[in-house]
Amino acid sequence: MPKVAQELTPLAVSKLTKPGTHAVGGVAGLALRVYPEGQRAWVLRTMVAGKRREFGLGGYPSVLLSSAKDRARATLDKIFSGLDPVEEKQRQRSALRAAKAKAVSFSKVAEQYIAQHEAGWKNPKHAAQWVTTLSTYAFPVIGSVTVASVDTPLVLKVLEPIWTKKTETASRLRGRIEVILDYATAKGLRDGPNPARWKGHLALTLPARRKVAPVQHHAAITVLEMPAFMKQLRGMDGVSARALEFLTLTAARSGEVRGMTWGEVDLINKLWTVPASRMKAKKEHRVSLSDAALLILESIKRVNGVNLVFPGTRGGALSDMSLTAVMRRMGLEAVPHGLRSSFRNWTAEMTSYPNEVAEMALAHTVSSATEAAYRRGDLLEKRRPMMTDWADFLKGSQLSNE
Repeated sequence: MPKVAQELTPLAVSKLTKPGTHAVGGVAGLALRVYPEGQRAWVLRTMVAGKRREFGLGGYPSVLLSSAKDRARATLDKIFSGLDPVEEKQRQRSALRAAKAKAVSFSKVAEQYIAQHEAGWKNPKHAAQWVTTLSTYAFPVIGSVTVASVDTPLVLKVLEPIWTKKTETASRLRGRIEVILDYATAKGLRDGPNPARWKGHLALTLPARRKVAPVQHHAAITVLEMPAFMKQLRGMDGVSARALEFLTLTAARSGEVRGMTWGEVDLINKLWTVPASRMKAKKEHRVSLSDAALLILESIKRVNGVNLVFPGTRGGALSDMSLTAVMRRMGLEAVPHGLRSSFRNWTAEMTSYPNEVAEMALAHTVSSATEAAYRRGDLLEKRRPMMTDWADFLKGSQLSNE
């Protein structure tokens, strides 16, 4: 430990102007350093873990002699207790930086998440939908709140006003808030469980969607009207009309038909295999093709360089509205998705095909875990005669298989 120098008075300290390091006494190691340019600053020189260390205590005269002594004693006390003042200051700075990072607002984090992920979203409108729902319902309540401070009461304050009125929107909003908060946690901007999670948390506070929002059924054509519908449809020209006809014969979803490629079709085995990536349930789906469905495929003139079975005018996929437009030209209020309901009603009302066979044709997820465990296959061979009967019914040559 350095010797205690003669203790200087404040007046004597003020007269230290020669460049160098001048001990001022009062506290071992305390000195005033005078720089060639004239600046003066306090330093404490002492030993830490066997090594000489030097600690800055502030500039002079902004820090007067008495304050410099207090700072020197406090630093020495830390050293004697086993702390390293430099490391402690670094920890404090790190903590301050972390605190500042966590002070970022929810809206800012949401914008960062969307900016980083929108390029990977298939639908360009997806980002706009995120921005719209968040800006309309979430940001007015929690947009300016630090993301680390968003808690369950705040999430409920966002959701409760619209949960029973706009249930579908509210449900999507909850999911988006949950994703943003998970993103913030991964970035180190917040800690703890996600207050927007559903299972075991908000599910205990908010009513389930099915209890507050009636199921919205797509407008459909009655079973007995289907043959007349198909007859009119077959008389229409255009790729959209053929896509809608094929959709009806296969009971597939609009997106599955519009995105259908020739590589998915096996004409020899009368099979169309939709990859998991294009299915709603993210599970591969095999579709049995009736002769009527095959006839449509065989009649299509393939375009060089275009792999889509039903391409749009510019080679890209048809829009969902293009199929709906066909039905509007036919004078119908029904929508393409409603044709799946027509098929399901036909199987239930006019055939003896088992429920599970019809559900499998629609690629519906098996609701019973026990049933799913016992039935691993997709009942393709049992579905083949059903799809043939459906095509015959649509042609007007058969009313039922009973």
